Amino acid sequence: MTHPPAPRRTPLSAEEKARGEANFAPLVARQLVADGRFRVSADTPEMVELFQNVARRVGDMLQRPVVSYANGRYIVITFGQEAPDLVDRGTRSVRE
Repeated sequence: MTHPPAPRRTPLSAEEKARGEANFAPLVARQLVADGRFRVSADTPEMVELFQNVARRVGDMLQRPVVSYANGRYIVITFGQEAPDLVDRGTRSVRE
């Protein structure tokens, strides 16, 4: 019994990556606001990179820290912890 050949993945072009980031960002942002996390299949390094870039865009859009976690099968995008303001604790902030 022979098995059919495994499908080959064609790498995304620069234009496709840019379009994917631009189109996924609003979707991910809506999901984060509604549920606090977004999970999607990302089983290649290329897809992980794409959704990491989406997470950065979403963080910029929402002006909140956003993090992503990948395990080789899925990537989860969620809100990150707010950084404590060092000035409020009486120490000098790097931002000063």
